[in-house]
Amino acid sequence: MNKPVQAFLGAAVLCLLSVPPLAAGPMAFPGRDWQEAPPQAQGVDPGRLARAVADLKARLGRDGTSEMVIVRRGVLIWKGADIDKVHGVWSATKSFTSTVLGLLIDDGKCTLDTRACLHVPALKAAYPEVTLRHFTTMTSGYRAVGDEPQGTYIHGPSSTWSLPGDSPLFTPPGSRYAYWDSAMNELGLVLTRIAGEPMQEVFRRRIAEPIGMNARRWKWGDFGKMDGLTVNGGSGNGNKHVQISARELARLGHLFLNRGRWDGRALISPKWVEQATAVQVPALTPPGQPQCHIKGSGVYGFNWWVNGKLPSGARKWPSAPPGTFAASGYNNNHCFVVPEWDMVIVRLGLDGNVEDGVWDAFFKAVAGALR
Repeated sequence: MNKPVQAFLGAAVLCLLSVPPLAAGPMAFPGRDWQEAPPQAQGVDPGRLARAVADLKARLGRDGTSEMVIVRRGVLIWKGADIDKVHGVWSATKSFTSTVLGLLIDDGKCTLDTRACLHVPALKAAYPEVTLRHFTTMTSGYRAVGDEPQGTYIHGPSSTWSLPGDSPLFTPPGSRYAYWDSAMNELGLVLTRIAGEPMQEVFRRRIAEPIGMNARRWKWGDFGKMDGLTVNGGSGNGNKHVQISARELARLGHLFLNRGRWDGRALISPKWVEQATAVQVPALTPPGQPQCHIKGSGVYGFNWWVNGKLPSGARKWPSAPPGTFAASGYNNNHCFVVPEWDMVIVRLGLDGNVEDGVWDAFFKAVAGALR
């Protein structure tokens, strides 16, 4: 090889070595509609993603992946046939409730350490020290009148949830974890009193409208008026849950992926997003209702499920990045947010539940599809 050619090749190699690796694409935000693109345009192998979705479909119930969307960097890269179907999402409603709490804290109307009885005096007798933090982490010990088990439904099924029972699940508040639906409905009442308006109105004005949720494809069930104010369901039980489509729920996931900012506009503080989606219940927190199969120690934030470490030391979804979090409800209704992958995955349905291992296998397959 002559010297001029050798020099040219050497310079070319140096030039190539000096070029930085391709950066991740810019973060997009949907207007009226999501921007759509094939998976490969967002660094995802289409064949491997298709196999991951097909394997998941085979392990889910009858609704499969028809109500599923996958969004990367704000671009819709996979969608099922029924992503505009609207129905209840059960306990995923709890993440909406805690979002309203975050907004009220941002406004200075309360803090995590505000005692709930200051706004609902009926709590003073048996729950004088219960705070908003206790409610949103399921560590309040609240038990309503009528909260006795109803068949397999043993986690706060009371239809008289607003009547505090005189025998807490445990004391002091904060000492144990008990996933409890009537406690979350009580929190909804407390937040409604603090806001001076229904939670749905706070969420609609401050979140849903700014992020472009289609008003015809979401609504929030309620228990009617109490002391002149409509009280939306805080928990998701009793058919008082948020009803929404997968396409619209993905917008909330995308807002949280972007730490509360939407196309340059701050809608909820990043501090709240970071706190709500981080572990807030230590792994060694003992159960407050041992019969309940829903365990949150080590993996529960402020009404968001977090990929923290269980008492066993294993992560909730070992194959997903540690920063993964989710709003989750009965019937396989999930909104997963994976910050490390710039990804939101929503799967809705009406077909029972599958174990975390099914979702973990899906995460493992998706990880293998990333370029």
